[in-house]
Amino acid sequence: MALCAVTVDLDEIPNYYAIHGLREPEGPARTLVYDVALDRLTRLARHLELPLTLFAIGSDLARPEAAARLRAAHEAGAEIANHSLDHRYDLTRLGRAEIRRQVEQGAVAIERAVGTAPVGFRAPGYTITDEVFGVLTELGVAYDSSVFPSTPYWTAKAAALSLIALRGRRSRSILDRPTVLAAPTTPYRVGRPYWRRGRGLLEMPVTVTRWARLPALGTYLTLFGSGIARRLARACAGQPLVNVELHGIDVLDAADGLEDLRPHQIDVRVPRESKLAALRAMIDELRNLGHEFVTLRDAATRLGV
Repeated sequence: MALCAVTVDLDEIPNYYAIHGLREPEGPARTLVYDVALDRLTRLARHLELPLTLFAIGSDLARPEAAARLRAAHEAGAEIANHSLDHRYDLTRLGRAEIRRQVEQGAVAIERAVGTAPVGFRAPGYTITDEVFGVLTELGVAYDSSVFPSTPYWTAKAAALSLIALRGRRSRSILDRPTVLAAPTTPYRVGRPYWRRGRGLLEMPVTVTRWARLPALGTYLTLFGSGIARRLARACAGQPLVNVELHGIDVLDAADGLEDLRPHQIDVRVPRESKLAALRAMIDELRNLGHEFVTLRDAATRLGV
């Protein structure tokens, strides 16, 4: 049976302001992902009977409320994986010692919060290098899920970063090398360079369609609605693993306290009920097409590659 994992990056709201080169928000908007979105996601998962894989940022868990909510999600059946300590978009440009600290201390913070050490990792902004893979291997990480070989996504991100710069702002996000677009689109053992198959760490890329490499990404699902979500599900179905990649913001909208972000990020203009409907549509379609829903940890064990 083909597998499907629904994965969620729990990037808090200041990260989106950083992408757009904006001053960080103040007040309740700063913590909407843990304070509002995580409950919505766990309710959705419970209703649809699917396990989630949540990628948590270690520094967010210094706030007791965030740690408690993540622990509750874990106790409800979610896998908690490592999304680094500080979500440095420029992780790949740091020295090796700092890369190791970001990975290692992110894992420590997660284990402190939920009682179990994470076995998986996803790099901020999906940007990965051979050096990061080397650190992950040294630290005994079981799998990575950072490779995102989607030409439409890469092109859209390049255009967005250029537009932000033209408006006189400096984004903290960075663009991955275009060589990532040559990487396998299904789970594989990495070689050197990492976009080639080898015998290294198990990589479980974010899923793209066989044709056109359209991404199974929450932003696209929620922007284009349930009909497109079902079509995208059919275009992804049948792969050994469909790795649907969401963010906490995918279940939030401007009315939740994101009005200041609305002019800069179009997906927050979509009502949250429409977003949730699109996510349900994709999950229902994949289940109807015979996919079994698992965590990435379970997928890694079963696929092995």
